[in-house]
Amino acid sequence: MAAARRRFEPVFDPDSGDRALTEARHDIVIGRWQGVRDLLHATGEDWPRRTHRVRLLAHAAAGSSAVESWRAAEPGNPDAAVLRAATEVVRVFDEAIAAGRGAAVDRARVDVAVMVCLGAAEAAPADPMPWVSLLTVARLYEGGVGRRRLHGWWDELRHRDPGSIEGHVQLLRYWSARWHGTHGAMYDIARDAAGAAPPGSPLPVLVQIARVEEFRYVAEGALGRRHRAPAAGGSAPDFGQHWKHELAVSEVRRTWERWIGGRENGPVLPEEIPELNYLTHAACYAGELELARGLFGMLGARAARVPWSYTGDPAEQFVRFRTATGLE
Repeated sequence: MAAARRRFEPVFDPDSGDRALTEARHDIVIGRWQGVRDLLHATGEDWPRRTHRVRLLAHAAAGSSAVESWRAAEPGNPDAAVLRAATEVVRVFDEAIAAGRGAAVDRARVDVAVMVCLGAAEAAPADPMPWVSLLTVARLYEGGVGRRRLHGWWDELRHRDPGSIEGHVQLLRYWSARWHGTHGAMYDIARDAAGAAPPGSPLPVLVQIARVEEFRYVAEGALGRRHRAPAAGGSAPDFGQHWKHELAVSEVRRTWERWIGGRENGPVLPEEIPELNYLTHAACYAGELELARGLFGMLGARAARVPWSYTGDPAEQFVRFRTATGLE
């Protein structure tokens, strides 16, 4: 009898297959910083990979004192300053989450994080990551930050890394309805960046990221209304057209053409995996299964929980849609 065919299972690896990053994150969790130092030194000025790595290392470092130990041991190391700033931003967000949505974050606490980021920018003047960190923590100011100040941080980032996907995502979220703007302002940022992006740039996927942000905001609002009025009856709202209306579908195709169609042939890099999952999710929900098939082929088993987790069980959806494209 033939052996049973092995069932496909997605792999939810936060490091997206970056084994060196996985090892460094493990080191930092147990209090060792030397491997982190070596990893960031080896990464050099590959800004997309460096930003990806620093962001994930910061999440690992937030619950330990390893990054402070590194700073104390090597106070002149600019990489330590950059990681320390990113870690401080993660900690402030963790405090905000613990306080609960709607609770104001102590302004002095946010000010401290901003000063750490500005210090990192001074220590590593060519590095875009401190400016990404500043755009991230700006969301936590009650009422936001002044436009001139925010634009100054944005200009500093663009001067160093004009194609920074993470920086654009942070600005997009700042101007979203969830934080300090509107759905329209968020989409304007996404579409402007997508329209100006060179062929092969991942920036067009910002439009799909914006669509997910809008979905989250509206869906959570609907859920809150149902919880406040349990006796009102009715079923959960149908958001199907959110993904399938004419503009949504055409933008999925446009992102495919500009990003994937213009991308150089070669292996998919770990730092591309999160955004590829956004485009794959959008193609699936837009009914563009031929595009989804190509994207699933690029991803292999490398799944990301976001954005799949916003529309259901991530593994179930990934497998179901992948099977629907004809892949086994």
